[in-house]
Amino acid sequence: MNDTTKPRQLPLDLGHEPGYSRDDLIVSGTNMAAVDIVDRWPNWISPVVILAGPTGSGKTHLAAVWKAESNAMVIDARNIAAAAGQTGPFLIDDIGTGPIDESALFHLINNVRQSGSSLLMTSRIWPANWPVTLPDLASRLKAATTVEIGEPDDLLLSGVLYKLFADRQIAVDPNVIGFLVSHIERSLSTANRVVERLDRAALEKKSKITRALAAGVVTALDEGQAAFDL
Repeated sequence: MNDTTKPRQLPLDLGHEPGYSRDDLIVSGTNMAAVDIVDRWPNWISPVVILAGPTGSGKTHLAAVWKAESNAMVIDARNIAAAAGQTGPFLIDDIGTGPIDESALFHLINNVRQSGSSLLMTSRIWPANWPVTLPDLASRLKAATTVEIGEPDDLLLSGVLYKLFADRQIAVDPNVIGFLVSHIERSLSTANRVVERLDRAALEKKSKITRALAAGVVTALDEGQAAFDL
């Protein structure tokens, strides 16, 4: 069998879990206010805080930092009633895009307010746009502290890319980082996907991660291709 017919060797997926500690958190202008309020706990002005931002903006990382600090009980947004009788603090990640048990959320917020506990919620949309019809709940949500997280700026995105490569023990030339910052979708989830694809491609080709390899991966992702040849 010659080289042209030899099957490609696909690297094993060993798994690279991203770090969600406070030390792993990269701060820039787009998430500074959200980081600040997470760091200020338990000295919150309002017992209910909502972090709102697009997919991949880092809400889950901030929620994980707060959970580690507060030892919060994680509540599934689809089963808020499970928190009944608990003392908190409470964390609900990714609420607002699907149906909400409005009565259960209203009672949870009241419980938090009356007991002096805390509730952190994250959402991809502003709470005013949640599917809420209960006037008392809408009033409680208006009284919450809502902090917006924007799409990553150049500083945050480049820092995240460096960190994602470092998590995989990969040293990357700054020119590669600069290229990626300029050419990928501005979300942390996309950054994670690009780094994973680049790692696999470099292992498969037994090469370093170069600007040319990065260009090939970005093009393949843009075109929705599962494989590519440079």
